[in-house]
Amino acid sequence: MRYNQSSSVIKTITNTQSLSILRKTYLLLSINLFFSALMALWSMRLNTQPNFIFFLIAIFALPMLAMKFRDSAWGLVATFAYTGTLGFFIGPLLNHVIANSGPQVVSTALGATATIFLTLSAYTLVSKKNFSYLGGLLSVGILIAFMAGIGAMIFQLPMLQLGVSAAFALLSSGYILYMTSALINGGETSYVVATISLFASIMNLFISLLNILSFFGGGGNRN
Repeated sequence: MRYNQSSSVIKTITNTQSLSILRKTYLLLSINLFFSALMALWSMRLNTQPNFIFFLIAIFALPMLAMKFRDSAWGLVATFAYTGTLGFFIGPLLNHVIANSGPQVVSTALGATATIFLTLSAYTLVSKKNFSYLGGLLSVGILIAFMAGIGAMIFQLPMLQLGVSAAFALLSSGYILYMTSALINGGETSYVVATISLFASIMNLFISLLNILSFFGGGGNRN
């Protein structure tokens, strides 16, 4: 009897902690998405081409810093630096898409991204399914897609680029399921790490959908 009571108390505490981390994650994620959008708008107004080498360093170094200092204020600083940098660097892409395919492509990609994220998050929260088994598959898939993407850019293969975008859209959706599941099942206890992961997934999903819609909307080179 005491064992059952103790187990119930532990489970209640764990659920309370998970809900607290989940709320903090969504709050921090919302603020960072807004901040990133502001940086993207600023970048679009400047209409300049940021340094690609700096971009690569930033997207790999800043998440590592955020995760290292996850339990301090520096973790939050690194998180905002990361999301702001991604927002700033996406500005030129948005200008390019608007100029070649029209603003409706951007709004459609944005709406689809929000719909997919909310649907997957709601499904995971309601079903409480454990998607931890996706971790290894997603890591391998992302690595393969990343290498394929580099090859597509080097050899200028539009159809491969389209395939890579589709792959990243699926992988990003899978990672949203994985990370949301980790939050509600106690697999992730840092809202800073969760925010970084979900933000990266949302951004990858948005860019992938943007590339796909641009391709079929006339912005892609199909030769």
